Amino acid sequence: MILSRQDILAQIASGGIRFSPEIDRFQLQPHAIDLRLGYKFLIPRNWTFDDKGRRAIKVSIDDADAHPEQFDEVILQPGQFFDLLPNEFVIGTSLERIELNAPNLMAILFPRTSTNRRGIDLSLSGIIDVGYKGNLIFPMKNEAGNQVIRVYPGERVCQVIFEELKSPLTIEEANLHGMSAAKYSESDGAYRLDKDDERALLVEGRLDEMKKRFGI
Repeated sequence: MILSRQDILAQIASGGIRFSPEIDRFQLQPHAIDLRLGYKFLIPRNWTFDDKGRRAIKVSIDDADAHPEQFDEVILQPGQFFDLLPNEFVIGTSLERIELNAPNLMAILFPRTSTNRRGIDLSLSGIIDVGYKGNLIFPMKNEAGNQVIRVYPGERVCQVIFEELKSPLTIEEANLHGMSAAKYSESDGAYRLDKDDERALLVEGRLDEMKKRFGI
């Protein structure tokens, strides 16, 4: 069963779902929550130079934690933006840390259609497991031809749909993926936004003010 707006609010009130920072009214949809883009980006390094010469580095999103030397980390400050270059692939992070504390709740992550229309390919429809705690990471690729796409921390880029399991899981069951434990729990991991007020505040880096004004 997919949770509606009222179901989601009830889970937030009971602590079954937690967001940090807390969500605001812009993010609350009829049966989903929009997630905002965070300040941290990882840019893959595709080559290195050593005693053998210049060689390509094969990088995948799974290597970010195991091989941090293969990524350049960019952490923006409030009011700064990130230019996604033509055909560039980076790893973005969610502004929100999410906790799924209810033993019978999981979630599915989808890109927002407005993100896709801008030419940003998020290439995701990911599972958020029961008991997950952490920020979310997602691949971002500029597929808008030769155009640069400018993004701002705080933009709503993807959405999460919550589903109720037929039977609850224990922490041990939730952490077991096949034969191994879950990887990512406790992870750090020309357009118009939907509302002009929201856009003006996030472009100016005034996210805290926006949260106070539009809190639920």
